[in-house]
Amino acid sequence: MEWLSFAVRWTHVIAGIAWIGSSFYFIALDLGLRKTPSLPPLAHGEEWQVHGGGFYHIQKYLVAPEFLPEHLTWFKWESYFTWLSGFVMLVIVYYFGADLFLIDRHVLDVPNWAGILISLGSIVVGWYVYDGLCKSPIGNSTGGLMVALFVVLTVAAYLYTLVFSGRAAMLHMGVFTATIMAANVAMIIIPNQKIVVGDLKAGAYPTPSMARSPSSARSTTTT
Repeated sequence: MEWLSFAVRWTHVIAGIAWIGSSFYFIALDLGLRKTPSLPPLAHGEEWQVHGGGFYHIQKYLVAPEFLPEHLTWFKWESYFTWLSGFVMLVIVYYFGADLFLIDRHVLDVPNWAGILISLGSIVVGWYVYDGLCKSPIGNSTGGLMVALFVVLTVAAYLYTLVFSGRAAMLHMGVFTATIMAANVAMIIIPNQKIVVGDLKAGAYPTPSMARSPSSARSTTTT
C-alpha cells in the first residue's frame, strides 16, 4: 500500500504539473495573439513563437476554420489524468485509512462509511452547484460568477471543517475545485468541441455558440 500510494501520488503530481502548465501556456498564448492583415478571414489572431531552436506560427479560430485539419491534437488528457490519479489517491489514503486521516471523532463521530458517502456526495453536489450557477443569470457575468463561486467555496470549506479532520477538510477543497474543473472539461468544453468537429466533417460550418459555454469563465477554466 505504501508503494502504491507513492506511485499514485507522484503520478498525480506530474499530471497536475502538465495540466497547470498547459493551462498557463494557453492563457499566455491568448494574451499574445495579434490581428494582422495576413490573417485568414475566420482567424481571431496569430502569434509567432520561438522555442528549442525553431519557430512556431500559431493561429486561433474562435469557432473553427473552414475545414477540419488532417491532424488535430486534443488537450484533455492532462485534466482527466490529474483528476483520476487524485481520486485514486483519495481512495487509498483517505477512504482506506478513514480512521486515521478522514474522520476526527472530536469533530464529528460518524462511521467511516458515512464519512466516505459525505465525501463522495459533496464532490458531486459541487459540480451541480457550479453548473447551475453557470446556466443561471449569474453565469452571464464573469464578475458575478466569481463572487458566487467565492461564496460557494467559502461555505464548502466551513462545512468540511464541521465534518472531517483538518487535513481531510483542506484536501477536500482541492477535490471539490478539481472536480469542477475536470468535469467542466469532460462535460462542457470537449462535447462542444466534438460538435464543432462533427459539423466540419459533415461539411457544415459550426454554430458560433459552440465556441463558448454559458459563461466565458467556463471556457477558460482549463483546456
